[in-house]
Amino acid sequence: MKIARRSWPAALLLLLLLVSVAAIADEPATLRATWDKNTLTIRGPKLPGGAMNVNYLEAFCRPGSTNRDWRGTVIPHKTQLVSAADDGTSLVLRSTLDDGVTVEHVITAHADHIDFALTAHNPTDHASLAHWAQPCVRVADFAGCGDKDTKDASAYIHKCFVFQGGRLQRMPTEDWATKARYTPGQVWCPIGVPHEDLNPRPLNPHAPDNGLIGCFNADETMIFAMAWDHYQELFQGVARCAHSDFRIGGLAPGETKKIHGKMYFLPNDIPALLKRYNADFPDAK
Repeated sequence: MKIARRSWPAALLLLLLLVSVAAIADEPATLRATWDKNTLTIRGPKLPGGAMNVNYLEAFCRPGSTNRDWRGTVIPHKTQLVSAADDGTSLVLRSTLDDGVTVEHVITAHADHIDFALTAHNPTDHASLAHWAQPCVRVADFAGCGDKDTKDASAYIHKCFVFQGGRLQRMPTEDWATKARYTPGQVWCPIGVPHEDLNPRPLNPHAPDNGLIGCFNADETMIFAMAWDHYQELFQGVARCAHSDFRIGGLAPGETKKIHGKMYFLPNDIPALLKRYNADFPDAK
């Protein structure tokens, strides 16, 4: 009996440890995603600002856009909610373009990132000119530069970054461009994308090192970043926003393409961010 009494506290401790481990394993994702009226909202208890809104999607675009009126670039579309998990961990959306193309979006929330798995399909007998699309991420509240924080609509830019010239560069980056059909803003064009097929905003003369664009939060303990496996451009916009615009590249009759993207919400550890990006997008271009 004495052995049993001495063993009881250790056994109880082991039981409590196993219960705790099981509870941690069963914890739901800390991020949640909802969608309504073209706005994707990401929420989480540790998310700076409490929520991040994304105009999802702002536009599907034709090529030849750099020097053209924006109204001639946009392909009208309608996005609708197909299904949503009650706990906010997953969404399915479907975009239908005026030219007949459909894009299914499977959006999944995890502890520190949002995953996007897209399937673009052209069911018609004619080629589609849907070359790229714009998720417009409103980053001002995350960066501590929202309307409640400052009236300076450009203050958030100094929290934003891309990778250029072999290092992280905060905006405004080197050789910041100021002239284009529309101003202000800044576009970074990856190698392999024609310069005539971009957002008609000032084009930075340097290609980005990778497909990441992001920003720091107010006290710089966290970072947000977004990337796609095929991206058309990186873009600092005029709605206190940052874009990694995904590339479709057009669709032949009957053609289907897969597109993958992520939004990261991580501690401020740039080498860790790059490690995640390189693992998630080994063939990004």
